[in-house]
Amino acid sequence: MTKFHHLIWMVTVTVGLTLSASQSYAQQPDPGDQPGLVADDSVELDPEWQKQMVLYRTTEPPGTIIISTAERHLYLVQPGGRALRYGIGVGRDGFQWQGLLNISKKAEWPDWTPPPEMIARQPYLPRFMAGGPGNPLGARAMYLGATVYRIHGTNQPWTIGTAISSGCFRLVNADVSDLYDRVPVGTKVIVRQKPEL
Repeated sequence: MTKFHHLIWMVTVTVGLTLSASQSYAQQPDPGDQPGLVADDSVELDPEWQKQMVLYRTTEPPGTIIISTAERHLYLVQPGGRALRYGIGVGRDGFQWQGLLNISKKAEWPDWTPPPEMIARQPYLPRFMAGGPGNPLGARAMYLGATVYRIHGTNQPWTIGTAISSGCFRLVNADVSDLYDRVPVGTKVIVRQKPEL
């Protein structure tokens, strides 16, 4: 019986430490957003993250956006088995998701109102920020369905290719402006965490 009590005690301590560690991690400052920082648009991305035409096999029709969070790429399906591939920043651990949505709204130099959940994690954030070069949403935003998630620009181009956001997908301002001009409201967006085989 003593071994059983010892086992129960060890499990209780392990669970307690795990929960404590996850709460303290969640309360650390989030480096994901820097309101007021003006993007250095002269930053040159690694070739892996630069916009390029690639061969891409899919059954989805041209004009569909497919986001691969594992690859950190956004694909805009083109005719002839090709796609425009953009490097993106994705949601960090605990903020990744998958699903099928449509672009419900588009905005140039969008205003930013962080949701209450983000304010709770990052109380130093402004409650509202007008659109402009220092806005974390960057030059353009495409809103995904009725969710709080967006495909948007960034004032932190060095975060492309990383998992740092609260679930949105960020592109450098030149790329998000290019994508914005190519897709209408209603565009189908597929978000996948794992690549298709």
